[in-house]
Order: sequence, then C-alpha cells, then structure tokens
Amino acid sequence: MRYGRRQFMQFCTAAVLASLTTMAMAADPAPKVSIKTNMGEIIVEVYPDKAPKTVENFLTYVKSGFYNGTIFHRVINGFMVQGGGYDQSMKEKPTRAPIQNEAKNGLKNRAYTIAMARTPDPHSASAQFFINGNDNAFLDYPGQDGWGYAVFGKVISGKEVIQKIQVVETDKRDKPKANVIIESASMID
Repeated sequence: MRYGRRQFMQFCTAAVLASLTTMAMAADPAPKVSIKTNMGEIIVEVYPDKAPKTVENFLTYVKSGFYNGTIFHRVINGFMVQGGGYDQSMKEKPTRAPIQNEAKNGLKNRAYTIAMARTPDPHSASAQFFINGNDNAFLDYPGQDGWGYAVFGKVISGKEVIQKIQVVETDKRDKPKANVIIESASMID
C-alpha cells in the first residue's frame, strides 16, 4: 500500500503526538506542596519514588490540614528550621503512628532539602519536619547513629523565606521569640 505525501505526514504527526503523550505520562511530575507562613510562601516538591512511606505520611498530614496553624518551633541559623508539631501556644499536636526511617534512599541533607525530624529512635518520625539551611552531611545515612535523617524533597521556591526564618531572634531553646506560623500547607495541582 502506498501513501501519498499528505497521508504520510498525517501518519508521522500522529505517531509523534502519541509518543510525546506517552513520554509525558511516564514523566509524572513530583507532587508539590505550598507552605504559607506569616513570613512568606515556601513551595516544596517531594519524591515518592525515593521515600514512599515518608512522602505518603507527609502528604496525609498536608491533606488533612494538620499543619495549618502550627509553628516553626526550632530555628538554628546556618543549620535548619523545624516545624509541624506544635500549635502557637507550644502545645504538641497528637500525631499518627511513627514511620520507618527511609534515610537510606540516596538523598542528601543539602541546603533547602526537607527531611523528617525524629527523636534518638531512628524510627520515631511522625509529623515534624525540618528544612536544611545549610549542607548538613552529618545528618545523611548512616549518620552518627547508623541511620541518619530521611530527606524526602526540596524547596523549589521560597528559599528567601527560609533565610528570613533562620535569622529570627530565638530563646535559649532555639524557639523563635515571635511565632513563625505555618498558616496553611496544601497540595499544588
């Protein structure tokens, strides 16, 4: 069967479009979360392919509205800003069960990455997270305790907000003297 030039061009165009559509579907974009604070907006993208349990846990808290009205309760300039567990009166919010530590995923605690906060128990992370304000290789797997801290995403917009938060005045326990409030955390379509 012979095709005319016009039919051949239509066939090629259809084949290219089908190929591009398949490629676009395969390159599923990383989920993004907007964290609006009283100091500005931070947008993070998260990596379910690298830290599936951690991302699922974080997004469950985001979707439920858990982070709305919480604060960044621990701020250490040049190190990190930590939040997601306390309300504005420093009352700890009840959380879901802790998750398995996924720090062995190849992601590093570099400046502006987001990772799970935890206690000395490596598998104690629940709702609290921190955003690295510097390259913190000592937090990478295996870390100082054989586990490290699980990075699960990075800041893609709002680095200047992290910089502003890092320099707020804090008390002896590294708590900001004026609340840095997470007004809302929501998925971005």
